[in-house]
Amino acid sequence: MKDKVFFNILMFSVISFFLISLIILPRSFSGEWYFSPIMLQIGRIEIRWYGVLIALSILLATFIAEKEAKKEKIDEDDLFTAVSLGIIFGILGARLYYVIFNFDYFSGNLFAIFKIWQGGLAIHGAILAAFLVVFLYTKIKKNCSFTFLQGLDLFTFVLPLAQSIGRWGNFFNHEAYGAPTNLPWKMYIAPQDRMIGYESYEYFHPTFFYESAWNLVVFLILFYFIRNKRKSYGEVTALYLILYSIGRIPIESLRTDSLYLGNFRVAILISIILIILGIGLFFYLRKKRKNFEIKE
Repeated sequence: MKDKVFFNILMFSVISFFLISLIILPRSFSGEWYFSPIMLQIGRIEIRWYGVLIALSILLATFIAEKEAKKEKIDEDDLFTAVSLGIIFGILGARLYYVIFNFDYFSGNLFAIFKIWQGGLAIHGAILAAFLVVFLYTKIKKNCSFTFLQGLDLFTFVLPLAQSIGRWGNFFNHEAYGAPTNLPWKMYIAPQDRMIGYESYEYFHPTFFYESAWNLVVFLILFYFIRNKRKSYGEVTALYLILYSIGRIPIESLRTDSLYLGNFRVAILISIILIILGIGLFFYLRKKRKNFEIKE
């Protein structure tokens, strides 16, 4: 009964998300409404939409992970310690990853490294950092109530929901948009927010919305899978790596602000690697199920 109520609340949230999108996006994409990145300003203190949405995404993801952790009889202290460390080092990893691939800019603007509220977090850096935190926590913590793969499943199970919400921070920052387009759902970008080389264009692909919608779909798939189809710990993680990366590749190919390694988009290269790793991990876990099977 509790699962049914929880699922109904979740579906209500998803439907509300799309209804709000239908109200806001048409006027915003046409240029009739153009939101400020600043949600509230008190004196010199600025509260930005980007930071608020990132915080909201973390809180909601943690709440859902906690519900699943209780079903798996994971100790609450273990969960929140791991979550706290994961959040801290995930944000640091996301920023460090972004800074490394934009080092030419940040080397001459060192103070800008700390202005994460203005954007500039790379999800692949957050994933790598969080994976490392979970691994170290399960190895160092004596009698940890969850295994490495079990912890990763809880993290990757809710991660796409957090990503889906967090992408709206890009919307309010007027960043992470795609190439110019004249499609019916084109998004207006004001001159001051256009990338160098695109000053003469007005409308662009709303790639933030493409990824937000795709991440929401991935979350719903993983939600169903972890409750009904998972046979071994780690399978949810494998599916996340595959599904998220499949969506990221075409979306990234449209972006105007990609991080590059030589002539290659870093996110696409990483996504291809993650798809291969995810497929390999999934079949390995199914083959070695007895070593990683779910504890009832």
